[in-house]
Amino acid sequence: MTPATIVAALLESRGFAHKRDIAAVMGALGQHSSTGWRAAGQATGLGDDCAALADGDGYLLFAIEGFVEDFIARMPWFAGYCGVMVNVSDIYAMGGRPLAVVDALWSRGMEPADEVLRGMAAASAAYGVPIVGGHSNTRSEKGQLAVSVLGRARHLITSFDARPGDDLVMAVDLRGVYQEPFPYWNASTSAPGERLRGDLEILPALAEAGLCLAGKDISMAGAVGTALMLLECSGAGAVIDVDCIPRPPGVNLLRWLVSFPSYGFVLSVAPDSTEEVLARFADRGIAAAACGRVTDGPEAWLRTGSDQALLWDFATAPLMGCTAGADGTEAEATAEARATAGHATRQNAVCGSAA
Repeated sequence: MTPATIVAALLESRGFAHKRDIAAVMGALGQHSSTGWRAAGQATGLGDDCAALADGDGYLLFAIEGFVEDFIARMPWFAGYCGVMVNVSDIYAMGGRPLAVVDALWSRGMEPADEVLRGMAAASAAYGVPIVGGHSNTRSEKGQLAVSVLGRARHLITSFDARPGDDLVMAVDLRGVYQEPFPYWNASTSAPGERLRGDLEILPALAEAGLCLAGKDISMAGAVGTALMLLECSGAGAVIDVDCIPRPPGVNLLRWLVSFPSYGFVLSVAPDSTEEVLARFADRGIAAAACGRVTDGPEAWLRTGSDQALLWDFATAPLMGCTAGADGTEAEATAEARATAGHATRQNAVCGSAA
């Protein structure tokens, strides 16, 4: 399979389409909002996995996820489980630890609602994160679910700190199965809660040790699409080697590249920290590999074997429209806000010190 064939398939995928839709929302938000992200004391620009609000010697993390109707209709229990799981992942992806979740649930009667809530309760117990409230409407024509999470971080992993020369590290828990017929790789529901929590603890530990400043959890855009989101926010490009991306044995490559794993992260890591980062994932049984190199940009290339193809040119078109200056601020504003709040710099991270 050539890189050009893979690129064409990715660009036509549902996950990529949903991410491209964000650009229009970002444009509308810029037109209708009178205040930018800095007015709220936010330490990163729009486009991160969570809002990060400077709070004393750390950050409050705040995020929300919504779910498509066909998923809820066909798999209500798993949709509820994912409502907690994906929010928890967002918090850990930014170097934090979750505190609590709330939900907004619409359904046509209690029968589907009960299944959704049972799934949420199961995930709440597995990940050790309480459900503390929410909103419900059991007289709706269609099922809808949105779940929001609150967390806290001492040091951040952000979408805005990938730097040219960094290794792109991809880490995925391959100890799972597909939740058919959807492209959801489930390595969570049958795993012990203690193991799930320990595996996620790798992320804040990396941030607090100064081993990683930039990354995202793998979303519905898949591993490559998530890498693109990270690159756009950081104003960088990359060469991504799909042959190196951790993949379960026997799983078709194209299906895997548009899959959402229950545990998956793309990290941008300084080369002298890569070995230690990979070792920490390996110690927990998580498959991880350096799958590319961040470049000056604005182009992202996909490589397999000795061949490569252009995946995205950010100078030609946005993906999400999320950059450090997406709300009209200067591009340097993100770094300035984090520095003011005490976020570790790249230089400090390489030396392993904590700021």
